[in-house]
Amino acid sequence: MWPVLFSVFGIQIQSYGVSKALAALVAAWLLGRAFRRLGFPVEQAHSLVLWAAVWGFVAAKVYFLIDNRAQFSWHLLGSSGFVWYGGLIGGILTVVVLTRRYRLPLASVAGATALPLSVAYGIGRIGCFLAGDGTYGTPTDLPWGMAFPDGVVPVTVPVHPAQLYEAAGAFAIAAVLWLLARRWLPLSVFGGYLALSGAARLLVEIVRVNDRVLLGLTEAQLFGVLSIIAGVMLIAVDRRQRTPEPAAAHPVEPARV
Repeated sequence: MWPVLFSVFGIQIQSYGVSKALAALVAAWLLGRAFRRLGFPVEQAHSLVLWAAVWGFVAAKVYFLIDNRAQFSWHLLGSSGFVWYGGLIGGILTVVVLTRRYRLPLASVAGATALPLSVAYGIGRIGCFLAGDGTYGTPTDLPWGMAFPDGVVPVTVPVHPAQLYEAAGAFAIAAVLWLLARRWLPLSVFGGYLALSGAARLLVEIVRVNDRVLLGLTEAQLFGVLSIIAGVMLIAVDRRQRTPEPAAAHPVEPARV
């Protein structure tokens, strides 16, 4: 755990903020490479990442405030509280708007963003782990259980390092998407990202301490289910649209002599 990396003239450089900046830079680099292969302007890839990050954080904070409206205080505005799915929704809407403004094919852009998005999430979760932001798992006696006594949200008993589970899952998903991109169409690749990331969130929530809200599932798990459904639907629709209709069978008339 390393919440403060170093200080410059008394200003603390925190691992949480550095991880988010690094995630955006890596995502911009990866998306720029993808745009170059597609023949799209690289600067538009960088613009997409920048504005998706800005509005994603805004949406993530708004969702957090709505989710914690019963305990609302002005302190929450400056806290590190964000909700990933709020950020995902805000980022997707931003990408859709800018893609239309740049007159780029939305399916191709969606497919290109899938891998960078997963890698960026993994880097961001490592920052959450270093900061000890409170997104831990339940107490555990497993060898890799960790306490976070100096974290932003301190905990003194060994718990599941859920942030590292999510980071590992995100990097694994990115590897799968890299392989799928060679065989699948772009929209199906993005559908694969939604389905796989939703499944990962379903699994990690098993060891998280979030409250169950419906059908024995946490709010994050419900979003995970929706993400899986949306991903599968995208894949199905994409494949159906791309599959040519079979030629209609016509009766063969007997040859006339």
